[in-house]
Amino acid sequence: MTRPAPSADLRPIDRLLEIMARLRDPSDGCPWDLEQTFATIAPYTVEEAYEVADAIQRGDLADLKDELGDLLLQVVFHSRMAEEQGAFAFEDVARAINDKMVRRHPHVFGNESYADLDAQKAGWDQLKAQERAEKAANGQGKVESLLDDVPVGLPGLTRAVKLSKRAAGVGFVWPTVQDVVVKLHEEVGEMLAEIEAGDLDKVRDELGDVLFVVANLARTLDVDPEDAVRSTNAKFVRRFQYVERRLAERGKTPDQSDLAEMDALWDEAKAAGRAG
Repeated sequence: MTRPAPSADLRPIDRLLEIMARLRDPSDGCPWDLEQTFATIAPYTVEEAYEVADAIQRGDLADLKDELGDLLLQVVFHSRMAEEQGAFAFEDVARAINDKMVRRHPHVFGNESYADLDAQKAGWDQLKAQERAEKAANGQGKVESLLDDVPVGLPGLTRAVKLSKRAAGVGFVWPTVQDVVVKLHEEVGEMLAEIEAGDLDKVRDELGDVLFVVANLARTLDVDPEDAVRSTNAKFVRRFQYVERRLAERGKTPDQSDLAEMDALWDEAKAAGRAG
């Protein structure tokens, strides 16, 4: 017999928790939800986070509301699976982040004060370092390297920023933006040499070095490289779609055009963008 959905009179978060519990009910839950694990759900969690970022990039607040709901569902899903194993529940997740936010904002919830935003950021990093040390002391984390707990599942550029930031925290850092740019030119030169030599394996390695230095440059400039490339991707789409529209006005598609014509239209798109 089909049971009714949890009451709409419940608080929304409580109703969502009950819905997830029903979906995972071994007797009459959803077969697909029941067969999921942390590992199988993780890619969806990452995907939903990207969709949140995409809605923000597009300035679509209605879509952002929906995407944040999808992301919240992922948190509830993982929490429910952990609860079934006796590890923790959603309330524990909420309690942990509550405690962490209070702990990391002593200037708001305590007696600490910071001279400026840079001092506040330094204080935040120091608090995070203390938390890592405490976890290690309690057997909850590795202590072999400063870089051990930088998640390997992060997007490549984001992880590169975090790795270089950790190293910079102990003085392993290029002193100025200009120094980073010099290193970038050096790495580009090495990549070009390998391209000339035709060694594709070494080209791949050198391209990785270029991207790592680019991530360092982004960190030094306080720019999120993932946000920067998302913005450029969106700009590329706008300009290429302009080219497609203009070609369509001429009765053409891109594959019926040539590079010179499309490049001229691309320049038009750039000029139109600058003109607003």
